[in-house]
Amino acid sequence: MWIYEKKLQYPIKIKNTNPQLAKIIISQYGGPDGELGASLRYLSQRYTMPNAEAKGALTDIGTEELAHLEMVGTIVYQLTRDLPPEEVAKKGFDTYFVDHTTGIYPQAASGTPFTAAAMQVKGDPITDLHEDMAADGTTL
Repeated sequence: MWIYEKKLQYPIKIKNTNPQLAKIIISQYGGPDGELGASLRYLSQRYTMPNAEAKGALTDIGTEELAHLEMVGTIVYQLTRDLPPEEVAKKGFDTYFVDHTTGIYPQAASGTPFTAAAMQVKGDPITDLHEDMAADGTTL
């Protein structure tokens, strides 16, 4: 069981819009190595862990990734909120804006929507942990 604190893990206060940066950061939200995939991966892999400590660690990590998802979404929102219409196309945000306006949508910077096909769960603890480290940029 975990408790959700109704505040961000780290305060985010972006004053100026920057849709070009938002187009890049959105990949950390729903891209192939983004927080959405990471949280789902850890929370799914926990069921086959052989002991309670490993299962608990994956639960903790998975919920931590959800906190990261909330922070990344806040960053993207603050970079695009109150975006003047003339800035949408001028700053290259039109391809995202036409489908989502300034809503937060899980996708890669390329515009490819999030898909569970980008994550892996094999049911073997060593394989799953290796895949998690690879996605997080960690090497053995």
